[in-house]
Formats: sequence, structure tokens, C-alpha cells
Amino acid sequence: MKLQQLRYIWEVAHHDLNVSATAQSLYTSQPGISKQIRLLEDELGVEVFARSGKHLTRVTPAGEAIIKTAGEILRKVESIKQVAQEFSNEQKGSLSIATTHTQARYALPTVIKKFIQQYPEVSLHMHQGTPMQIAEMAADGTVDFAIATEAMEHFNDLIMMPCYRWNRCVLVPKDHVLAQNSRLELEDVAKYPIVTYVFGFTGRSKLDESFMSKGLTPKVVFTAADADVIKTYVRLGLGVGIVAKMAYNQELDQDLVALDASHLFESSITKIGFRKGTFLRGFMYEFIEQFAPHLNKDIVNDASQRHNRAELEELFDSVQLPVY
Repeated sequence: MKLQQLRYIWEVAHHDLNVSATAQSLYTSQPGISKQIRLLEDELGVEVFARSGKHLTRVTPAGEAIIKTAGEILRKVESIKQVAQEFSNEQKGSLSIATTHTQARYALPTVIKKFIQQYPEVSLHMHQGTPMQIAEMAADGTVDFAIATEAMEHFNDLIMMPCYRWNRCVLVPKDHVLAQNSRLELEDVAKYPIVTYVFGFTGRSKLDESFMSKGLTPKVVFTAADADVIKTYVRLGLGVGIVAKMAYNQELDQDLVALDASHLFESSITKIGFRKGTFLRGFMYEFIEQFAPHLNKDIVNDASQRHNRAELEELFDSVQLPVY
């Protein structure tokens, strides 16, 4: 059994069983990958992939267990490489982050700029996706860190740490009737068509829960993952916008009015996390602390030793998070 063979079955499984696409991503040949997979299956005495002719059709039950273990082995190998790099050159390496548009556009730019200035030899890679995709990328080792608000609780292999609380605002054009309200009520908002985040994005569940608790059914006429897109359609008069407060820029959004909605919807918590067992290099600790100053190296190491979500939540029960 070779490490290369484990890499091949893992990559094929994560390229929708497309051997050709896998070969391209690994800069190798399709026949070479197919041959190595067959050799591995012959050695193990079971099929990892079911086939129809030359095409892979599905992962077998045995294959699922084998690929899962192969992923764990590959992550351990990557950790060994990280350890070696930390001792050979602590200023050089790579850091990959998966996050949502809101975090990438509004919360991270200052942190990333400072980080790159401090670590010019660390290549930084950002992946955007849905909260579920973000959590999956962190859980399977595709990225080092996940930064998101939703969906993290579905993945027990992730160490998720709270960074900050954030509230929402209601966006309307300056001449809108709601712009005259000194204090919004949920019933006022429910009278109008609503433009907001896709369900599963950026605390959307909190929004729906608030309307439901009042027995109201919001008229959501348009949803998007991107706050800038939401603002565009508010400008077009499609409806009132409900977005993260941090997404409103007083200088760039002078034609819009941001109405405080912190009393209408429960605040949400953005978290940063990584897979259990990940070896964190020095610059990784530094990135976490720059993004969330209360998450220093000692706290992160303490969080890493917690055995379950309840223990993790207990660690942060008394922490006063900044609010945005």
C-alpha cells in the first residue's frame, strides 16, 4: 500500500468519481491513477469503487470506510509536513480559509492586509461558499480555517470558537416610509416585500425565528448570498433589505438609510474553527488572534483539548464578545 494510492482514491472520491478531472488536478495521467487504484483494490481484496465498464459509478460500502481512513492518514501526513515547516522556516508556508461573502467582504480585509504585511512569505488562499460547504471544507481538510455563522454545529470534528456578535439593520431608500420611523417594529417590516440572505446564510435562521415568534410571515421576494447584491435590489425598489449591520457603509451607501434592527432580531455569533488534531503553526495562531483578539494561543490550545461541544461552550461562557 502506497501513500500515493491513498491520495488517488481520496481525490477521485472528491472529484465526483471523475478520474480525468482528478488527473488534471494532480498533474498526472488518467491511466496511471486507474492502475494504482486497481493495484490497491487487489492488495486489499475489496473494491473501493463500483464500475460500469471503464467508468466509476459509486463508492462501495467498503470504499467509504477506506476513503475515510485514507483522509485521516493524509491529514496526519500534512500535519507532519507542517511540523517540519514550522521548525525549518516559521515565517513561510500557506494558509487557506473558507468563509462567506459577508466575512470576506466586510470583516476580513483589514485582518488579511495586516497578516500579509507581517507574513509576506505565507501564501493566503480564500474560498467562498455556503456555511455548509465551508464546514465541509474544514472537516475534510481542504482548508485550514472555517469562518462562518451558520451550519458549524453539524460537524463534530471541528473546534469552533466564537469571534464576535453582530446585529442586523433594515435598509431602505432615503424616501421610503420606514426611513421616518424613530424605532422599527417587526410588524412595520412585515408590511413590505423583503430582500435578504438565502436561508442558511449569515444568520438567516435568526431572522426567520423572530418573525415566527410574532406570528408573522415575512414576504421574502428575493434572496442572495451577497449583501452587495441585496443592496442593489433595494435600490431598484424590489423591497426592504435585511442585512448584517457591518454590510452598510455610510460613505458608499449614501442613497440608503440603515435602520437599527438589533432589538428585532437576536444577535448572531461568527465563529472561526479548524479540524480536531490540526497542527497549528505560529502564523496560524497569529491570524486567529488578529481576527479575534480574545483568542490567544493559550485559549486556542485549551479549546483544542475540549472533548465535546458542551465543554467548548463552557470555556467561552464568560467571554464578552465584541458586538458589530
